[in-house]
Amino acid sequence: MILQFLIPFFLLFQGFYSTTSQADKKVAVIIDADTANEIDDLYALVQAMASDKLDIRAITSAQFHTSPIATDTSVMESQIINERLAQLSNRTDIPLPVGANFPMTSPTEPQVSPASNFIIQEAKKMKNGQKLDLVILGPCTNVASAIVQDPSIIPLIRVHYLGIWHDPVANTFDKNEFNSRNDKVAVDVLFDTPNLDLTIMSATSSQHLKLAKTKADEELKGKSELGDYLIARWDNHKRWWTRNDPEKKTWIMWDLAIIQALINPEWSKVEEFTTPPENTQRIVKVHTSIDAQAMEDDFWKTMKTTFHQKSE
Repeated sequence: MILQFLIPFFLLFQGFYSTTSQADKKVAVIIDADTANEIDDLYALVQAMASDKLDIRAITSAQFHTSPIATDTSVMESQIINERLAQLSNRTDIPLPVGANFPMTSPTEPQVSPASNFIIQEAKKMKNGQKLDLVILGPCTNVASAIVQDPSIIPLIRVHYLGIWHDPVANTFDKNEFNSRNDKVAVDVLFDTPNLDLTIMSATSSQHLKLAKTKADEELKGKSELGDYLIARWDNHKRWWTRNDPEKKTWIMWDLAIIQALINPEWSKVEEFTTPPENTQRIVKVHTSIDAQAMEDDFWKTMKTTFHQKSE
């Protein structure tokens, strides 16, 4: 009789424990994106918002002031697109703090913003050895500022940065890369901060993930409001940084690579390297190769299975 009474409660507890364990396995992450600078940020954010492996605590907006097509308020350009993507992805539950509109001018002077404040707030929620993963798709301004504002968050975070050209054989870091140029001071803050867990998805590796426009049209066009939005961005965005492929038949999905590597770490090889000679000498991690085909295939699968189709 007592056993019959206890069984339902045991099953209830077991179900609760199982659900809680699954939730704990999700990666707590804040994604910092200069979304209006390119089109790959949009594709990366959509992939992230659809993933059941990520607990997205926020998507913060970043500036990209060196772009010749940026306005004087580039961070707000990114913010507007972030808000629209969250709506179209049915993820209005995700906070969207605005980042700094200007780069750091000194390694000791942060660009304080709602984004940097939110990063600090969320990092301090980490308990029992857990860490908050900060994924930077553009300049490092918001994350570096948060670190300078409150260094006590350093043991509570892992930073994943998309940028820099890296030669793994010679271990040379070329910071003359778009994301890095948008805030050189912030890049050095990341390299120079002792004990900061830093992993770099180099432009050298991420450049191998490319999508074809014909495939994008086939998989996205007319299939959903979100799909049409992504295609319109591809069609209408001026790719100013290269004269190759003027018809935009393919596009490098740099940002999608770092998101896919976070969700599916088996699709990327990560190695340890010593920081550049001009920086504090310590060990950082770099993605040296990626499985671009697996990343692409999974993106199309996500779009097909996750987002609602247009009604007939």
